[in-house]
Amino acid sequence: MRAVLADLSTQRYLLTAAAQKLPRGAGKNAGWSRGGVLRLTEEATEPKLPHALGWVRLRPELSAICGSDVGLAHAKLSMVLSAYYIESQQIPGHEFVAVVDQTGPGVTRLKEGDRVAVDVIISCAQRGFSPVCRNCAAGMPNVCERFDQPGISGCGAPSLGFALVPGGGWAEMVIAHESQCFPIGKMPSKRAVLTEPASVALHAALHWQGNGERAVVIGPGAIGLLTVAALRRLHPDLDIAVLSPNEFGSDWAMKVGANRALPSGPAAVEALAAEGGGRVLRPRMTKIPLLEQGVDLVVDCVGTPDTIDLGMHIVRPKGMLVLAGTAGRQEVDWSLVWKRELTVQGTTDPGPEPKLGGKRTSEQMVEWLGDPSYPVDGLVTHVFDLTEWKPAIETASKGSGASAVRVAMRPNPDLQLVGD
Repeated sequence: MRAVLADLSTQRYLLTAAAQKLPRGAGKNAGWSRGGVLRLTEEATEPKLPHALGWVRLRPELSAICGSDVGLAHAKLSMVLSAYYIESQQIPGHEFVAVVDQTGPGVTRLKEGDRVAVDVIISCAQRGFSPVCRNCAAGMPNVCERFDQPGISGCGAPSLGFALVPGGGWAEMVIAHESQCFPIGKMPSKRAVLTEPASVALHAALHWQGNGERAVVIGPGAIGLLTVAALRRLHPDLDIAVLSPNEFGSDWAMKVGANRALPSGPAAVEALAAEGGGRVLRPRMTKIPLLEQGVDLVVDCVGTPDTIDLGMHIVRPKGMLVLAGTAGRQEVDWSLVWKRELTVQGTTDPGPEPKLGGKRTSEQMVEWLGDPSYPVDGLVTHVFDLTEWKPAIETASKGSGASAVRVAMRPNPDLQLVGD
């Protein structure tokens, strides 16, 4: 089976990480060069259905490259989180739309040839554990306490796309449990492939109680733009500003529902004060001013020390800062969390939501993405065949520098993309 394989042995990972520090970007492509963490193989083991009820084998139609995939390619993932991702060899790809290739015993909702979007989280239920852990029992499988225990699934990770046995979307075949799959009919491929990141964005948006009138989303990447679209659908009258470093991101922010796009960095404080009122306070010996009477919600979809710090400088006392950017080790002055009594909310994989009546965010997003008025057309800006994985990853790594929002690959080019 053809697949892109990630080799995360300690030596290979550290060599790739070290190459990123070479002068003038000499090692920027190290992750997908000879000796890097990623390689294409024609001899990956084809995944087999577990000896349990309800499993299906899928042929990915279109598979996207997430920010965490880019982080993997550049060896910039959190070492703390490796406790959950225990496999040294993985097949990436956790954002994909697929066609059912084979159904196993006990499958009742799907048949061969069905097109599905996939909720990639594998929790106690799919791993075959009984009784389930306390978080799964409480309706929160997205924070399952057994993500490092494969069980019958063979998945030594929280989800598909980070393990070898079930595989991921960067391969010709992957397996999933029927409960993870949502039929999508004739939904366009480039909308359906957004189900997973759009679900992450919706989960981030739902952390907020909706107490206020002003929100800021930091970062016009795919998660940031999908967060704007979700906030707009949830709160039609909410004033949403997106902090963007360039015109490309600003234009996209307006397309998906932002009221305005503002400059990123310290200039954002001055711009927000001019646009919506509030006093600007200037601390001694720090470069970022504070916005007093600031915004009610900030969703940071970048996750660097600068953006986290900026978020705390513009959110009002008692407001909420949602950290939706890439997880990692950050050096940040958290003083404003105390002084302003801020709620800082981390956010991760989506799951059932009380605010949706227990419906999973993936299920909700399949409904919204099926609505042509949901403003996400064009977010998949580039499509490559799986054999062109190197230029695909390079394009995703460049982001707005390559006019890219979401880059996707076709593991099975014989499957016709719907809507093209």
